[in-house]
Amino acid sequence: MADWVTACPDWEERIVNRRSLIPCTPLFPEVAEIAIEVFGDLVVPDMTGLPRMREVMPPWVLDFVGSIFGALDPYAQRRLIKKFFLLISKKNAKSTIAAGIMITALELNERNLAEAIILAPTKEVADNSFKPAAGMIEFDPQMKDKYNISKHTRTITHLATKSTLKVVAADDKTAGGLKAAFVLIDEMHLFGAMANAESVIKEATGGLMSKPDGFLIILSTQSKEPPAGVFKTELEYARSVRDGGTADGKELVDKTYLPVLYEFPASLIKSGAYKKPENFYITNPSLGYSVDEAFLISEYRQAELKGEQTLIEFEAKHLNKEVGLNLRSDRWSGADYWLAQSDDTLTLDTLLSRSEVVVIGLDGGGNDDLFGLAVVGREKGTQRWLTWCYAWANPPVLNNRKDILPQLEGFVKDGDMTFCQNVGDDLKEVAEICLKVGQTGLLHSIAVDRYGMEPVLQTIHNKFIDNGYAFPPDGLFKAISQGFKMTGTIKATERALASKEMWHANQPLMNWNVGNARVIQSGNGIQVTKQYAGFAKIDSLMALFDAVAVMATNPASRYSGGIDSFLDNFIIG
Repeated sequence: MADWVTACPDWEERIVNRRSLIPCTPLFPEVAEIAIEVFGDLVVPDMTGLPRMREVMPPWVLDFVGSIFGALDPYAQRRLIKKFFLLISKKNAKSTIAAGIMITALELNERNLAEAIILAPTKEVADNSFKPAAGMIEFDPQMKDKYNISKHTRTITHLATKSTLKVVAADDKTAGGLKAAFVLIDEMHLFGAMANAESVIKEATGGLMSKPDGFLIILSTQSKEPPAGVFKTELEYARSVRDGGTADGKELVDKTYLPVLYEFPASLIKSGAYKKPENFYITNPSLGYSVDEAFLISEYRQAELKGEQTLIEFEAKHLNKEVGLNLRSDRWSGADYWLAQSDDTLTLDTLLSRSEVVVIGLDGGGNDDLFGLAVVGREKGTQRWLTWCYAWANPPVLNNRKDILPQLEGFVKDGDMTFCQNVGDDLKEVAEICLKVGQTGLLHSIAVDRYGMEPVLQTIHNKFIDNGYAFPPDGLFKAISQGFKMTGTIKATERALASKEMWHANQPLMNWNVGNARVIQSGNGIQVTKQYAGFAKIDSLMALFDAVAVMATNPASRYSGGIDSFLDNFIIG
């Protein structure tokens, strides 16, 4: 057996030219051939004439099956590639493929009492996964003699080995106690929105630790929401393995993990070429098989006519295009320009090094709300606005907002949020950041809501006094009117984004905030409110508006390169 790789750094060229995304041939070809033969002989129960899989499946499916089963060393009974992730557009026969793979696993299994499971996020998905698997048994006389089907428990039992394939739904709480050797997780993107998804998946896959011949297969389409939770984590890891390195340039090699991701190259997304029907094949490798090209194009044209939200959902499901923001009809207009204005080099430190003056914005509600901070700097020379944001979540948020917990956990992993151990920890950390900015000499002021911010203001005030910071003569804090009185600030932010005069740090936290923002219009005024967008969702964006309210007044530069000028500017305030 030769050495192998699971990275596929030339995937963009491969996918455009309709070449396989699997960079290695089956490690044990003879095992792969047997598996492909077994898989190919299964009937497709929902097609007229009950054709066999080999008659209707495109070549990429057989390659994928071969890579899974061909990774098993038949002598050591150890699978050398243990985990597989297939990201593919809707209607590419995903459920049928999943059923076929798991029935093939039962057919090839030599262990008595082996367990195989398909883990679905909901009962509906579980039913959809079970039907084709059961059908492959029911409509094949030879298979029917070998298996028993229990529809009410969604279980298929091999009569000779007593091994089982069980389809379980996470929302049925039936995944506990399983010791499966073969696990397939269906519709992973739906797990991304579940607060307990990580523990459910750990429970379902725990048996793999003691099963060297076992495997874990993850199947998913893209989500109609921005990726979150376990789905986001898995997708990012799969991309890193495929690319041979992480987004920040660190090498990553995992020969036990094989990602097969049907998604558009970034260049086609940026140019808009992904919208051309002649390119739909890129994320639909079963085009002409289970995917009807004329129907797909018709659905696309209808989605275009129905509006932007319908089109975004179509692109996510049928073109596997990742959703960057939740763009709804009542969205904040700045959202249309947000993603284009990202600067991956921006951090708090780089913002400070590039700026001549800085304003901090703060927004915080009750203990069950997030606390948002935004730093806006005016860049030396270009005069562009540079922004970086952060947020804190107090314990009540984590207890009361289970619905957004997967997103929040993701922001913590990104380094853009802190889960506070105690109520009040957020105020201390906010004060630390404010002091850090203040000590550079660049801080013009801290912009805050007029009401309800006294505790944080006092904490910052004390922090500055304790560290000998001299307050500007015109005051450190600026009170910012909220509600409809913020109309000018909101529109100024929109204009700055549209004219490419504002750049942000490309933080998922802010993509989420911006996507959550809803606009209420009254006469000539507009308002973005927490109540309208829901609690704990737009705080860092509101903090950004607070900071922009001051930066838009064009505060004097506090930097000109020399220490004397710096001191002069600092004293004047």
